[in-house]
Amino acid sequence: MRRIRTADDQGTDRAQDVDADVAGAVERVLDEVLGTRLAEAAATDALFGRDIAERVARFTLGGGKRLRGRFVWWGLRVCGGGGETAGAALRLAAALELVQTCALVHDDVMDGAELRRGRPALHAEMRGQYAHQPGQERSARRAETFGRATKTSGRSAESFGRSAAILAGDLALAWADDIVLDTSFPASARSAVHTLWRTMRTEMVAGQYLDLHGQVTACRSPARAVRTARLKSARYSVERPLLMGAALAGADDRTAGALRSAGRCAGLAFQLHDDLLGVFGAPEETGKPSGDDIREGKLTYLTTVARARAEAAGDDGALGVLDAALGDPDLSAAAVDRVRDVFVSTGARAALEDKVEILADRSVAYLAGLRRADPAALRHLHALLRATAGARPHAPPGGSPVTVPVVAARAGER
Repeated sequence: MRRIRTADDQGTDRAQDVDADVAGAVERVLDEVLGTRLAEAAATDALFGRDIAERVARFTLGGGKRLRGRFVWWGLRVCGGGGETAGAALRLAAALELVQTCALVHDDVMDGAELRRGRPALHAEMRGQYAHQPGQERSARRAETFGRATKTSGRSAESFGRSAAILAGDLALAWADDIVLDTSFPASARSAVHTLWRTMRTEMVAGQYLDLHGQVTACRSPARAVRTARLKSARYSVERPLLMGAALAGADDRTAGALRSAGRCAGLAFQLHDDLLGVFGAPEETGKPSGDDIREGKLTYLTTVARARAEAAGDDGALGVLDAALGDPDLSAAAVDRVRDVFVSTGARAALEDKVEILADRSVAYLAGLRRADPAALRHLHALLRATAGARPHAPPGGSPVTVPVVAARAGER
């Protein structure tokens, strides 16, 4: 006798389909959601829809490894979730991709970065589109005549590009909030998910401010560098998405605690490895010029460790190289090479690489606390945590390593 398939069966099948291609499933939800948002934007104003909304959609769909969405999904699955919560998890994942768009677009504006994912950053693209408009030409002529632009002289293309990009980032964040607001979560999980979402947004802004503050004050504290890394990237990239998935699955406090610790370690390793890529990574792989963090005077753990080691060794030469280079926007390629040499000679690079491996090991060790986890999901999460950390592949207990795409690369997603 043929068994009638129930809604639970169909939900399980859907979850297993997503397991096979989480990134693809997230992109399908994104495509659907963004299609609706683009239609609404075009109805509001055609120019706004074309210049801003379409750019937000293209940026969001045009790159990235869907890292944060994958952590939502495997946080859900490792806690036994799926079925009827699969749709809510994928919508959360889509919302996180839009948060990432907001973060990257705003970050590029604040850093003055010209490239993102191997293409012009959004503010640079907007600037280029309107560089030869009549208002821009009038502004240039009046600046030439009076020695400066006046309030009535129009807006420069540079200023326009930055301002438009800020609006694009704002729109991405608004769309992300809309998705969360419009998603039907289980009653038992709704409050926890919304609390995590609010906390994550505040942490991101706090981390970005600490990043800016570190540059303007030339802060040299390794502890502050770690704090900045945790808030700006680590928590919203790994820890919070994992906990959102766990909350959807109804995880108990012990399980959520294990995932929180695992995500915190992997998330910090992710940012530290990203700092290494920013200095030693190949531009064709990272999608951004090498050495930009040095030129911007970023408060990275790498630079603070190098300085601390040089001071301890009384290495005035290394300190002189760092003092001359950090924060110099016109730093030459040869000068960047000298900074790289300092990072190597002081042992800062090796120390960071060791720390990444230690954090990755600690991260997956916390998974031992998930005593009732689905073994297949646990293997996937184990592999994803190590890949995100930028650590060497390592077989999880009781199984072969699962292959996942490399995720800790700037061209993929910070």
